[in-house]
Amino acid sequence: MTTAEQVHAAVEGLTITELLRRNARDHTDRPALTTGIGPGATTLSWSALRDEVAAVTSGLSAHGLGRGDRMLIAMPKRPELWASDLAAAHLGAISCTLYDTSTTDHIRYIARHSAAAVVVLEGAAQWARWRPIIDDLPDLRTVVALDPSIIPPGDPRFVTYADLRGSGDVGDFRDTFEELTDATAPDEALCAVYTSGTTGDPKGVVLSHRNVIHQAVMQDFLVPAPEHPRSVSYLPMAHIAERMLSIYLPICTAGHVTICPDPAALLHSLVAVRPHGLFGVPRVWEKMVAGLQAKFASLPEDQAALLQQARAVASQVFRLRARCAEVPAELAAQFEQADPFLKQIRAAIGLDASVQNFSGAAPVPVSVLEFLASIGLPVYEVWGLSETSGCATVSTAEAFAFGAVGAAAPGMEVRCADDGELLVRGPVVFRGYLRANGGLDDATDADGWFATGDIGRVDERGLVWVTDRKKEILITSGGKNIAPTRVESLLRAHPLVGQAVAIGDRRPYVTALVVLDEEAAPAWAKAHGIDAVDPASLAAHPAVLREVDHAVVQANKALSRAEQVKAHRVLGVAWTAESGELTPKLSLRRRVIAERYAAEIDRLYTESRR
Repeated sequence: MTTAEQVHAAVEGLTITELLRRNARDHTDRPALTTGIGPGATTLSWSALRDEVAAVTSGLSAHGLGRGDRMLIAMPKRPELWASDLAAAHLGAISCTLYDTSTTDHIRYIARHSAAAVVVLEGAAQWARWRPIIDDLPDLRTVVALDPSIIPPGDPRFVTYADLRGSGDVGDFRDTFEELTDATAPDEALCAVYTSGTTGDPKGVVLSHRNVIHQAVMQDFLVPAPEHPRSVSYLPMAHIAERMLSIYLPICTAGHVTICPDPAALLHSLVAVRPHGLFGVPRVWEKMVAGLQAKFASLPEDQAALLQQARAVASQVFRLRARCAEVPAELAAQFEQADPFLKQIRAAIGLDASVQNFSGAAPVPVSVLEFLASIGLPVYEVWGLSETSGCATVSTAEAFAFGAVGAAAPGMEVRCADDGELLVRGPVVFRGYLRANGGLDDATDADGWFATGDIGRVDERGLVWVTDRKKEILITSGGKNIAPTRVESLLRAHPLVGQAVAIGDRRPYVTALVVLDEEAAPAWAKAHGIDAVDPASLAAHPAVLREVDHAVVQANKALSRAEQVKAHRVLGVAWTAESGELTPKLSLRRRVIAERYAAEIDRLYTESRR
């Protein structure tokens, strides 16, 4: 059993800059970062990556970036992002990566609030959003452009990335680079992650070297991966999970990251890389399950029967483990016999070597977890925030239950306040929120507890159960407190349902807006002889509406009377981060949805009373 003392001892004195130097020294030629799949792929070794970081550090230093400054990065995932980010770490500057979907107004707020001295832009897509505000940022000194064509003629603030990295003699800078590595302290600010701002203005969460290294080490202690683990980077780098999994964890483990710039190509990347772990928000796992269900439905009868037998065995094993019950020897033997067959299924989605499979950011339907476990791919829920450097609790094979988010990670404490709010304390809790003047606002109380804003409980096994966000509790006009995420998770358990939002605050009862799954719905329609494929037509088709009615009925069976959905409407549009209903990490923007669909919501209550 991993103890807090073991993790503390492994973390003590380490910094990201020192670990990068260790990797370049001890794992010189091992692959660190690969771009692309197949013959055209390019790979940087650990020594080559550090050389690139040194060159960019030299250039940024020559342009005045220094300790305590802030630097923003706006580009899709590519090696220059890693190099720029790690260069800032060597200079003691606080780096922050923006979402690719950030609007100009969102960029303006973060650029002004962070008082960013340097901005690194990739090309025309980013420049189009920055151009209207570039002259309205009084603290901005340097804009580094990967694409020279976006540079306005004669503007002295701009420099190309190529010129930046070549602006100093890296050989002469080498001694300084090593001194910067030595000078970095574990509790020094490393990066800022801005919250999505679903309930107010975004906040800049500042994390230290100690925060992220403790997070990485405790994860690897709890669920060990093979040496030099392989991973696929596909989530937005502005998300704390991706920053941890694609920058800091691989540095701590000397792992090998393959960049997947387009999330739509995730399956292709997984099959090619065969990673040792995968973190996904619930929507990622839901889509994976929907795809597998469609494939299973088309199997010949004999193969389908064999698969069903194997899955039934795996499901029994998983359910027993969830109850901490012993797996009988006969059942264990059956699972050992069935697993090679199930491994072929896992290989088809590139996860046959994966041992660290986690879901977080929102509740995942139990039916999704059960399906994945039935193919020998247990996915465990974790819970945390940007403010906890990622996970504060982790589920493992030894400590999990359907619907729980695991136990407090080594070194962490979790308790409930009097009103049910979950409080956390420990070494992954952030340094504070960034002020516009560069200072930090401490968000912990006198005893070091951070109030997470999540409502939940801790059971007798030490497992944490999150029931809702404190600010998202629905209070009906009858005074009933409703957790909307529970209702929404049950609705999304049906393959047809891609997104759902529960309505009911200051209303007499709960209703819901439902959005069809953009991939599963057309496949379902085709299987049922329906010609329509576009969302609007499907959302109006009687057979689809009947099936969604059935999904609501099934969800209501698991809900108390006060929680049950009394009326719902299927929308003929997709919700995306680009259209504004979802955050970049695919959480619901409830305020936007409530305003945008106010008329539809009102009709749910007026029509249901007729």
